[in-house]
Amino acid sequence: MTMSTEETLRLTVAALMQLTRERQPDVAAAIGLTQPQLSRRQSGKSSWTLTDCDRLAAHWGMPTLDLLAGPTHAAGCLPAARRPTVGTQTAMPLAPPAPAPPAPRRATPTATPAPAETAPAPAPAPAAAAPSSAPRTPRRAAPAGPLPDLIRDRVAAALTEAGGDTDAAQAALIKRAVPDVMALFAASRVGGRYEHSEFPPTADILQKRRQKGADSIWEGRPKWRSADLHRAARAGHIAMDVTALDMNAAYLAALKTWLPIGKLMHSEGDRHDPKRSGVHLVDPGEWTTPDLPSPLGSRQEPGPLWITEPTLRALIRCAKMDLCTPPKIMESWTSGASEGLLEKMRRALVTVRDEAIANNDEVTTEYVKSMYSKFVSTIGESAANREIRRPDWMHIIRSQAFVNLWLKAHKAHEAGLTVVQMSGTDELHVSGDWRKVFPEGRGLSQVKAKSIYTLGGNE
Repeated sequence: MTMSTEETLRLTVAALMQLTRERQPDVAAAIGLTQPQLSRRQSGKSSWTLTDCDRLAAHWGMPTLDLLAGPTHAAGCLPAARRPTVGTQTAMPLAPPAPAPPAPRRATPTATPAPAETAPAPAPAPAAAAPSSAPRTPRRAAPAGPLPDLIRDRVAAALTEAGGDTDAAQAALIKRAVPDVMALFAASRVGGRYEHSEFPPTADILQKRRQKGADSIWEGRPKWRSADLHRAARAGHIAMDVTALDMNAAYLAALKTWLPIGKLMHSEGDRHDPKRSGVHLVDPGEWTTPDLPSPLGSRQEPGPLWITEPTLRALIRCAKMDLCTPPKIMESWTSGASEGLLEKMRRALVTVRDEAIANNDEVTTEYVKSMYSKFVSTIGESAANREIRRPDWMHIIRSQAFVNLWLKAHKAHEAGLTVVQMSGTDELHVSGDWRKVFPEGRGLSQVKAKSIYTLGGNE
């Protein structure tokens, strides 16, 4: 009995996954699906679409017609670079007798292809490629298209499934924002320079002291208002117009930050290595600038405290500007770090967000907002996200958002504006012509006015 095209495609997909040693989550993320959706297609509970075929073919580096020509033909068209070259690969029976697919090429130019691979071929000479030179098996599959398309296609699919009902589509998208953003993150790390740890051992200082409590890390959340200005306003000595500014997408901007790559290692001593990141026990020193808030935020208790990398870097910078006395590092938990771990994902989210705002597309705007905000809130120790456990990342990203807000306050102060108040993740109150300092709008580098009030009037 002749197999249908759908059945042949399912067999082809299974064969190519076997040859490339990819898992369903890898292939699903690469073509803009979830693992359950791919599983339903492979089990016959739903059908592969023509768009799926195009993306599968692009993912495996072959024309779509070659993909649809059957597993044996498709295996023969699979680029050698997509085949793992480390260890033994068990061939999957594909179809009636046909020319076997080419075996992985060796690193030496004189290597001869084997007709079939059932065991590693013996090295022709001692000069053969050393094991250390063999390429690693790719951990993640490359996305079939630009990263922003993963977001756009998900929105389009949700709108189609909801029959054009934007409220229903938005609710469905927000409901699955966590797995979607993790799939986007996985796709963004393909070809990355560093392989990050997803479940490193958690340092004691990052562990919660009780089930529903918090750990010992201080993120520097601000809650500051100029005591002198408010005192003068209450006494009736001043009256000034104040604008409450809102910083757009604070957590999205904060994804650009120095993150630890691997397991945090303990060290002692007053030395800061800018190529590492983590958390630090510091004596923060004395803040000597009363008309600006401290990057430490609303903490009032004296003595040492555990802070994150962004907060420490901000304090070191402030000390160089004579805004405070230098912090003293007592001990640290750090790892080698990169500022670009989340950068590809961040750029994709920014691109789609900007498009959505320009098109008045609130469905996509809210979906993107849910993706980045839930990424930050669930990468610590959350039952909503089982794919990663990095409480250090969570604290660092949040702290970076607070530091970014502090940098805006410092910029306003340097430009001659009066900083009246700073609070939360994204709220800065200033007096003066703020439009000469900050561009107005909803873009990531812009700010928008939330309200205007008079300090010394009817507060």
